[in-house]
Amino acid sequence: MRINLISDTVTKPTQAMLDAMMSAEVGDDVFKADPTVNALEQKVAEMFGKEAALFFPSGTMTNQTAIKLHTNPGDQLICDKYAHVYNYEGGGVSFNSGVSCRLVDGHRGMMTAEQVEAAINPPDFYHSPLTSLVCIENTTNKGGGACWDFGELERIRAVCKKHGLAYHLDGARLWNAMVAKGESPKKYGELFDTISICLSKGLGCPVGSVLVGSNELVHKALRIRKVLGGGMRQAGYLAAAGIYALDNHLERLAQDHKKAQEIGDVLQKVTYIKKVEPIETNIIIFEIDENYMGGDDFVEKLKANDIHIIGMGQGKQRIVTHLDYTEDMHEVFLSVLEKLQGCQNLGYVKARL
Repeated sequence: MRINLISDTVTKPTQAMLDAMMSAEVGDDVFKADPTVNALEQKVAEMFGKEAALFFPSGTMTNQTAIKLHTNPGDQLICDKYAHVYNYEGGGVSFNSGVSCRLVDGHRGMMTAEQVEAAINPPDFYHSPLTSLVCIENTTNKGGGACWDFGELERIRAVCKKHGLAYHLDGARLWNAMVAKGESPKKYGELFDTISICLSKGLGCPVGSVLVGSNELVHKALRIRKVLGGGMRQAGYLAAAGIYALDNHLERLAQDHKKAQEIGDVLQKVTYIKKVEPIETNIIIFEIDENYMGGDDFVEKLKANDIHIIGMGQGKQRIVTHLDYTEDMHEVFLSVLEKLQGCQNLGYVKARL
C-alpha cells in the first residue's frame, strides 16, 4: 500500500469527478465560449461576493497575475518571510512584474497590522521602492497550515486603506481555513481586492485555480493571463472538476484535519520527535530528535515502508493529509510511527523500520 503524504496536490480525481468531467459541455475558453468554465467562474465569484472570476491553470499564475495587476515595475510588496509568492514561485515577483518584496518577520507566516504599517516605505521618499501591495497567505504553507485571525486581517485591511495599498490573498488552502474556523467566503470577498483560490489541493481537482475580483480587475487579468500563456481552449473538462469539488468536497476537509491532528498526537508522544508545530488544518510540520536519528534517515526509512513525506529544510519534516489518504492508510501510518516508540538509539530505530 503506497501512502503519499508529500502534499495535498498528489490526489487523483474520484470516479464521480471523472464522470462530471467527461460529460462536460465545452467550447473555446480563449474566446470565453466554454460554458462550463463560465459556470465555474460565475459560481466562485458568487461564493465570494465578487463581481467576476477567471480560471487559471495554476495558483502561481493567479498570484503572479494579481501582483502584476496591483503594481508597477520598481514597486514593492509586503509579505511575510514565509510567503509562497516569495519562496515558491520561481522569483516571478521580480521576473514578471519587476517588483521587490519587503519581508516581515511574522509568526508562522502571519504578520500583524503594526508590522505591515512599519514596513511601508514613505511614498514621497523616492530613494526607496514605492509600496503598493500587501500579500497574505491563508493557510500558511511554511507555517504548518496555520489559519489567520480574521480580526488581524481586518486590521491589515484598515492599514491598506489608510495608505492606499492593494490587498491580495493567496488562498491556496483558503478552503481549509474556512472549514477549520467556520468562516464564509463572502467575509473574505469583502476584505480583499483579489483572491487566488486553488482547486487542485484540498478539493482534489487535477488542475486549476480561480482569481476573483472586480469586473475591472478581472478584465485586466484576462490580458495578463494571455501574456503569461495561461489561455486554455476546451478547459471545461477541468472546470467541471472544480464545480463538482465545490459541490461535494468542501465539508470533507474536516476529515483531513482530524487525521492530521491524530498524526500529531502520535508524534507528540513518541520519543524520537523533538518538536511538533501546532496543527490547525491538514499540514503537520515537525522535527526529529537528532539523538535518535537524522531527518533524512527518518524519511528514507518511511520510504522503505512505501510511506512518503517531504523535508522542509532546516531540520523540519512535513506531512500533508488529503482526499486520497484513506482510513486504512491512516491506520498503517500510525502503526509504523508507533513502532518507533521507546527507541533509545539509532541502531534500534533502523532495526524496527
